Amino acid sequence: MLLLTMTDSVPYDALGSRIICDGEYATVRYVGTVPPTVGLWLGVEWDNPQRGKHDGSYEGVQYFKCSHPFAGSFIRPKKANFGVDFLTALKSRYGCKDEICDEKLKEDAHIIGKKKVEFVFKSMKGGLKSISLCNCNVSNVGQNGEILNVCPDIVTLNLSQNLLSSWLTVSDIAHKLQHLEVLDLSSNRLCIPSDPASLSRAFIKLKVLSLSHTRITWPEVLLCTPMWPALEELHLASNDITVLQKPIGVLQSLKLLDLSNNRLADGNPLAELANLPSLEKLIVINTGISSIHFTDAGYGCKSTMFSSLKYLFIDNNNISEWSFINELDKLKCLHSLTCQNNPFLEKETNLETARQMIIAKIAGLKFLNKTEVLSEERKGAELDYRKMCGKIGR
Repeated sequence: MLLLTMTDSVPYDALGSRIICDGEYATVRYVGTVPPTVGLWLGVEWDNPQRGKHDGSYEGVQYFKCSHPFAGSFIRPKKANFGVDFLTALKSRYGCKDEICDEKLKEDAHIIGKKKVEFVFKSMKGGLKSISLCNCNVSNVGQNGEILNVCPDIVTLNLSQNLLSSWLTVSDIAHKLQHLEVLDLSSNRLCIPSDPASLSRAFIKLKVLSLSHTRITWPEVLLCTPMWPALEELHLASNDITVLQKPIGVLQSLKLLDLSNNRLADGNPLAELANLPSLEKLIVINTGISSIHFTDAGYGCKSTMFSSLKYLFIDNNNISEWSFINELDKLKCLHSLTCQNNPFLEKETNLETARQMIIAKIAGLKFLNKTEVLSEERKGAELDYRKMCGKIGR
């Protein structure tokens, strides 16, 4: 089944499928009749709860369940768009009429996380390295083997904001793209596979993965990690991540982790990530963190935790005490920090003085809030800090 339009009958695997209806995204939770009405209905859970009417029940009967009490409603199948297959979306997006398109394509660019990826399009068969099918209603793989024939050299693939509902579908697509290294699946809703490790061959070369806005939790991330044995960057912004757990034996090659816009629980949540051996960049902007402790090292000593961490982004959080900054001096590799819009800075009447204090407290810092710390600035900051401490001592 390659193309399912709004007038087609309900597909055999409709339950759990993603749909779009009148511009709104939803997941099919029920397929069947709803007495006393006549005919077939789809019970759907809308991504936007304001689009719904109830919790999946009608006249006292619970037909399906929703995560939000008003996210559910019933629609007729003819109103649901179940999406298109990968190749149909590809040909529609890039205007390809033939099964193998040899026309030249314009250069383009796409951003995944902070990384700019140049699109160098030579032809679809022999040289197409990167494609973006963002918001193209992709829901299934299509004819087996055709992807490999049409675009065998893809390295970067953007499938964000589509109708993908299964990691099995994603693995079927990725398996045909033997050179795939960068994959964006943001704003999809993917159910967790029963045996993630069995899908790992499809992602054997995958280095960069974006799962932002997918409502994934951290335990679900850990369940999925066997799928991505070579992963180096993981973008998880704006999800349902609240509690972190130690990654044991997984994510060992991870260099970048983005947890921005997740509401992390109080306490010392980042300590759960401290033993990731390759982690160089940690982005925890707007996560609600307020404290951090490296219990294995005293004042003036270096911690064994976050042993490779060089870049830390902690802007827009609830850090109210300078002791947080004191702890960061225990990180032996940290040389870049952004920490704007935190309460401990709001207490300072002079932001330039606050900058000098941060520089003085973290001896190895080379960049603060994306501005280089020059040697003369460091000398002045450390001198002023010693004077201030002397006055406090007296």
